[in-house]
Amino acid sequence: MIQRNVSAALLEALADNPVVLLHGARQTGKSTLAEWLASGGHPARYLTLDDAAVLAAARGDPSGFIAGLEGPVVLDEVQRAPELFLAIKAVVDRDRSPGRFLLTGSANVMLLPRLSESLAGRMEILTLWPLSQGEIEGVKEGFIDAVFSDSLPNRTKNREDVSGLLARLLCGGYPVVHGRLSEARQKAWFGSYVTTILQRDVRDLANVEGLTALPRLLSLLAARAMSLLNLSELSRSIAIPQTTLKRYMALLETTFLIQTLPAWSGNLGKRLVKAPKLVLSDTGLMSQLLGLSKKRITMDANLLGPLLENFVVMELLKQVTWSRTQARLFHFRTQTGQEVDIVLEDPAGHLVGIEVKAGATVTTQDFKGLRTFAEATGRHFQRGVVLYTGTESVPFGPRLHALPVRALWSMGAKKG
Repeated sequence: MIQRNVSAALLEALADNPVVLLHGARQTGKSTLAEWLASGGHPARYLTLDDAAVLAAARGDPSGFIAGLEGPVVLDEVQRAPELFLAIKAVVDRDRSPGRFLLTGSANVMLLPRLSESLAGRMEILTLWPLSQGEIEGVKEGFIDAVFSDSLPNRTKNREDVSGLLARLLCGGYPVVHGRLSEARQKAWFGSYVTTILQRDVRDLANVEGLTALPRLLSLLAARAMSLLNLSELSRSIAIPQTTLKRYMALLETTFLIQTLPAWSGNLGKRLVKAPKLVLSDTGLMSQLLGLSKKRITMDANLLGPLLENFVVMELLKQVTWSRTQARLFHFRTQTGQEVDIVLEDPAGHLVGIEVKAGATVTTQDFKGLRTFAEATGRHFQRGVVLYTGTESVPFGPRLHALPVRALWSMGAKKG
C-alpha cells in the first residue's frame, strides 16, 4: 500500500473522537486505508455498505444494526445508508469512547446538512484526496509549513524537465491510474469512472432529472477551470436554468468532482459575496475531459496555464490535511484586475501569496500582483512566491521568491 500522509492525523483523530469520518472521491484509496488501519494501527471490524447484505441490514433496521456491533467498527461508504447517522448518534451519546466508529464516504457530508448536523460535536472529518506528488514519491510534503516559516529552508535546483511535469499533470493522482501505463487505458478508466459516479452516486444522493446533461456540464466546467465562476454565463452556455444548474453543481461538489476557491478579502463579510474560482479535483480527470495530451499542450502552450494552476491548488489542498499550519486557500482579485492566483491564510491571519506561471523564466513583472497584495495586507503579508517551470530558486526582493513547481513536494519534505 502507498503510504498516505493523512494517516497520522487520522490516528490522532481516532484517539480522542468517538466518530471519525474519512471522506473523499471514489477510488482515492479510502477503503484501502481504512482496511489497513483496521488490521493494525486501529484494530476494528471492517464492514462495507457496498456489500448488498450489509446495506440491506443497515437500511432495514439501522438502530438494530448499530446496536449489534461491538467494539471499534469501520463502516465503509456510509453515505449509502444515511439512516445510520442518527443510530450512531444514539449509541455515541451513551458511550463516547474514542475510536468507536471510523466511517468512510464518497460524498461530502458537510454539503448534506441532514447528515452533518446529526453528529455535530461528535465527529471529526478528514478528507482523502487523490495521491499527492509527495505520496507518489514516498515523502511527506512540508511546503505550506515552509512558506509560513521565518525563512525558507535550503533550496535545491529542480531536476525535472517540463516533459516530466506534464506527465504528472496528465496522469493526476488516482491510485488506479498509476497502474495503467498507456494513455488509452488511462482514458478508458476515466470514462468508466465518470459514468459510475454520475449514474450511481448522484442517483444515491438525489433524484435528478436529465442526468444526460451532467457529463456535458462537467466537461464545460473543466474548460473553465481556474476561472471565476459565473453561473449566469454558464447557464446560458449549457441552456440549463440557473436553479437546476445550482443543484447540479452542488451534486458535483458533493461527490468531490469539483471544488471552489473562495475570494480573499480583508473584509470578512465580502468573502462570501465575491465570485469564487472553479477547480477540478484532479488534473488527470480534467485532462481527459478536455482531450489534452503532451502533444496537444506542446503545440498550444496556452493550454498549460489553467492545468498547472489547477494542479497547484489541488496539491496545496492535499497538504492542508496534514500540515502543522492549518491554512485555508483563497484567490485574490482587485476591482482594477490585479490578482494573485492562490492565497494561503493561517489561523493567525498571516498570508502567503502564490502565483503560478507556466513558463521557464520569471521577471519582476510576474510579481506585480503579489506586490499589490503585500501593500494591501501590510504586516499580515508573510511571503510571496511565483511557482514556475524553470530550474532555479531565485529571490526577487524582501519576502519575494521564484521557485520551481517541484518545490511543492520537495521543499521541507520528509521521508514517509
